[in-house]
Amino acid sequence: MSDARTHQGSPDRFGYSWSVFSEILPEHREQFIRWTAALPVEAWKGARFLDAGCGIGRNSHWAMCAGAAGGVAFDIDDRSLAAARKNLDPYPTIDVRRQSIYEIPEENCFDIAFSIGVIHHLAEPEAALRQLIRAVKPGGCVLIWVYGRENMKWLTRYFDPIRRLLLSRLPLGLVYHLSLYPTAALWLALRIGLSRLEYYKLLRRFSFAHLRAVVFDQMIPRIAHYWRRDFVETLYHNAGLENIRLRHVNDMSWSACGQKRYG
Repeated sequence: MSDARTHQGSPDRFGYSWSVFSEILPEHREQFIRWTAALPVEAWKGARFLDAGCGIGRNSHWAMCAGAAGGVAFDIDDRSLAAARKNLDPYPTIDVRRQSIYEIPEENCFDIAFSIGVIHHLAEPEAALRQLIRAVKPGGCVLIWVYGRENMKWLTRYFDPIRRLLLSRLPLGLVYHLSLYPTAALWLALRIGLSRLEYYKLLRRFSFAHLRAVVFDQMIPRIAHYWRRDFVETLYHNAGLENIRLRHVNDMSWSACGQKRYG
């Protein structure tokens, strides 16, 4: 649990966020469907899963709604885990535990290992991916959702340097307060027609509070990678996965799925 690689990321900062935005919302279902688009829907039926970096447990919840049998949901921050245990309490077949993504004890155990919005915030994404692969059975699926670089030039050129040099170092209470202003600006822009990309069309359907959660999550991480399709595909190929599928999500991010080789 004291792995220095874990704490180079942002589990404490996202733990703060999950303590503020701790409720599973109906809108989260649509996000889950899009984030997991590279995995065939029928794969969830009866599957045992590993949810790596589970946050408040919302993706495990929707996996169960899709027919999963249960599994393990883990995170490293106690505030995230408190929210996850509350939200996943109706599912006795899910074990919620405190654990680092770099230290997964299971091997050849799960049908699906997934990590939604986590890998791109890690100091060593390749090492984390190897752990997910180790945890699934031969033939099992490894699914990630990560930030894309396509259509994100405005964010990577202008916003990301501010996030990296300033926002990621400021006290979280202050950053949460500051998040009100870009959220209000985005809310207004969406109302007057900012909807060219699919992502903006989705955001227009969110409440102001949900939109603020999205904005706040962009402001707080210490590490945030934005990857092109070829990088994500190479990441999977180099890890030895096969039957690799990628889906461009909301014109701005990537859902990737591959199968662990037999033998």
